Amino acid sequence: MSELNELEKTLVLAAAEADSGHQEPVEPAETKPEFYKNLTQPERTTSSPEPDTPSNPNPKKRTRDSLEDSPPAKCPSTYSNVIANHYNQLEEKGIQERFKSRIVYLRNFHNWIKSMLINEYLSKIKTNKKQYNAAIRVHDMCCGKGGDLSKWKKGGITHLICSDIASVSLEQCRARYEDIRNHSRDRQPLFTTEFIEGDCTRVRLREKYSDPSIGLDLVSCQFSFHYSFESLPQLECILRNAAECLQPGGYFIGTIPDAYELVARARKHGSQTYGNDVYEVSIDFDVHKPPLFGAKYNFQLDGVVNNCPEFLVYFPVLVKLAKKYGLRLVRADKFQDYFERMKEEGMHLLRNMRSLEGFPPPESCRLNGSEEDYEHAKEYVGKDSRRNVLVGTLSKSEWEVSSIYKTFAFEKMKRVSMKEDGTPIFEI
Repeated sequence: MSELNELEKTLVLAAAEADSGHQEPVEPAETKPEFYKNLTQPERTTSSPEPDTPSNPNPKKRTRDSLEDSPPAKCPSTYSNVIANHYNQLEEKGIQERFKSRIVYLRNFHNWIKSMLINEYLSKIKTNKKQYNAAIRVHDMCCGKGGDLSKWKKGGITHLICSDIASVSLEQCRARYEDIRNHSRDRQPLFTTEFIEGDCTRVRLREKYSDPSIGLDLVSCQFSFHYSFESLPQLECILRNAAECLQPGGYFIGTIPDAYELVARARKHGSQTYGNDVYEVSIDFDVHKPPLFGAKYNFQLDGVVNNCPEFLVYFPVLVKLAKKYGLRLVRADKFQDYFERMKEEGMHLLRNMRSLEGFPPPESCRLNGSEEDYEHAKEYVGKDSRRNVLVGTLSKSEWEVSSIYKTFAFEKMKRVSMKEDGTPIFEI
């Protein structure tokens, strides 16, 4: 039996255990996630970003038809409504109100990360097409209120599918798109759109597309993929939604919380609840024996997320199961590592988006956080022999939030053959 089939058998058992009460799954020794025992990943829970000058800031066999056309196994509707209601009830705030937020620079920094990630893979797609003005079709999965619409506009895409579980958020996304279209002064026409309300972890979205035969070049899922780890059927469903219309050479990109980081912090604090003045994590599972699926924690972020249930993403499981759908991992970076890799290329955008807070602040301005939150910046400035040095940074509290997250990118591979049972084999 292949490694992937062994994994699937293990995951079915794990998911059944998780769905029946979040108990620890019984797993074969060869697939036991080592991080549950030893947490071999490095901890970066208290480190702050090194500031710098603005110019350099730091079961059964499946047939082909059953795999591609049948709906995924049903899973109990547990938290979907809670999550949808949470986002539907979030108040829409204007730009001025957002600038008053305690975490405005954190949000801007995360926006910069998304902008760079989207641009990085749109650039790869354009290069691979080798044709001027070639059509680029994108699915913004879990699009929310349309916070990335301007990024798609700048990326010069042709068509955008926006899908989300929250109906209110989707309507706000539609309104934002109409506003962009009505005020656009570009000679090039704005990309066309379609809006789909649905839970991408439970519904086959392709059936809702205006053209189910569409070939997508990019699928993006930002800060939402972790909801799929509530159960195995939900993970399989979202992976199929991401992969089945994605053309070979296309990419599936996103941002997720790092499971290693979340568990490491809980163990370090010796508590199920930890955080600081801008965020709080409250864990509902045994951090020494977390299940593969249904490892629930509640996350709260100042003015943005209000105690919403989320689920631990065990990345090796994602990588292995993604292969079943023809998705090969290209790269995954912690946010701090992605920043280091992209900061020179994205310096101009970093400034324009006001993604870092100036330190020391002008006399007429106040810092967003407490003085203690900027000790790292104060120490850095103190070591610089130049006068009136201004650096860009995040507060320590904000950095503790940002360093939870990581980026990922998968490439859709070619289907090269079929097994006797009809299961597709991809060039991975």
